[in-house]
Amino acid sequence: MSEPLKAIVMAAGKGTRLRTEGVDLPKVLRQAAGAPLLAHVLSQLDFLPPEDIVLVVGYEGDKVVSAFPGYPHAFQSPQLGTGHAVQCAEGALSGFEGDILICSGDMPLMSSRAYRQLWEQHTREGNACTLMAGVVDDPGAYGRVIRNEEGGFARIVEAKDCTEEEAKVREINAGVYIFRSRDLWRSLTTLRPDNAQGEYYLTDAPIWLVKQGERVGVCAACTEEELLGVNTVEQLQQVENILLNR
Repeated sequence: MSEPLKAIVMAAGKGTRLRTEGVDLPKVLRQAAGAPLLAHVLSQLDFLPPEDIVLVVGYEGDKVVSAFPGYPHAFQSPQLGTGHAVQCAEGALSGFEGDILICSGDMPLMSSRAYRQLWEQHTREGNACTLMAGVVDDPGAYGRVIRNEEGGFARIVEAKDCTEEEAKVREINAGVYIFRSRDLWRSLTTLRPDNAQGEYYLTDAPIWLVKQGERVGVCAACTEEELLGVNTVEQLQQVENILLNR
């Protein structure tokens, strides 16, 4: 690739809906198929050395840092959304001028193949940002990827904000991105918590870049299975079953 790459893995969540069993662990340390969720994610980022992967930790973050001592980290406290999580990692990436991959520590099924395909398309197209998308039968609560008349990226619409027509869109945002570093940091300064949750959403960053005339790409590289995240005990069991059968 023409540009160097580093990564930010968002790993700050408490996992409130996973605590029904009384397990006092951050979400990314919950086990599936004999290993923490975060370990599965990091195994698929093996094309990067650990020193180039920044873990953004929050709830009981010291436990995450202790479990993965070879990785630089940043603390997110309080936790004010995905955009805020990435902002917290800026200091750990100070001076870096390449591309930055952003992904979630609770998506253990996303493959190295999908990450690499995202990076390849981002580099080939010379994008300011490229986001991962996937097509699903039932988009449910996922954010929809809305394309313009030319088939390019227009915006992301959260499920609760969709019009009747937008709700029918089956291409959804995977929450995985690659940004040119300079475009990432300048777009993050524009984020505002103008929503019911009072949080800073990373999804607003590519929308802002498009408005500035920058090129934002969509890489529909991941399978419906790879899109699965873990928020509930049922999802944890589903993910474990898939990992065991791979």
